[in-house]
Amino acid sequence: MDLGSQAAGIGALAESTRRRLYEYVAAQPAPVGREQAARELGLAAHTVNFHLDRLAEEGLLDVEFRRLTERTGPGSGRPAKLYRRADREFAVSLPPRRYDLVGEVLADAVTRALSGTELSASVVEAAHDAGVRAAGLVDGPGDGPVVAPTLEDLAGALAGLGYEPREEDGAMVLANCPYHQLAQEHTELVCGLNQHFVQGVADGIGCDGACACLEPEDGRCCVVVRERSG
Repeated sequence: MDLGSQAAGIGALAESTRRRLYEYVAAQPAPVGREQAARELGLAAHTVNFHLDRLAEEGLLDVEFRRLTERTGPGSGRPAKLYRRADREFAVSLPPRRYDLVGEVLADAVTRALSGTELSASVVEAAHDAGVRAAGLVDGPGDGPVVAPTLEDLAGALAGLGYEPREEDGAMVLANCPYHQLAQEHTELVCGLNQHFVQGVADGIGCDGACACLEPEDGRCCVVVRERSG
């Protein structure tokens, strides 16, 4: 969860002129040129240029270059710089929440169930597989001798997913539940899904000594990670 770039992108819209430009570009069916935006919004060209480029720098708009006339060759002019809304999605939640992940897991589980797998087993498999995929996005230790991943490595991976892990009485406690509101309303389903997701992250990074356990307690995530015995 790249909080810095997410916050910067959304923060760019706090400026009213920039927000007007973003809303205008997003509402258009085709990419927008600077002159068009300036004309339609009644803004100075240099103001439009500055704010559109800032929105592009923050990842809110994509840029393309294209000739707006059919003229070619010498004298046809340079291609126009055009802007359109970027496909990238921005969301900031403090503390971190990942309700989108629950939706992805449940959609996958329903798809598996429609193919004949029993629903509860489908949820377990989908959650674990989602955890394995999430682990694949975690940066590895880099160059150097190959060392089996530890609970500390797992803590780093879970921190990047918003769990806020901390060591407590020899176990890894997850201080934040990324699915807090859903867990309050659908405790058994969401907490079970969460347990298998965390185990999937551990398995995905190769932390064989980690066991995700359900140990609900007020004020934190229901999952605690312990070292496997034996």
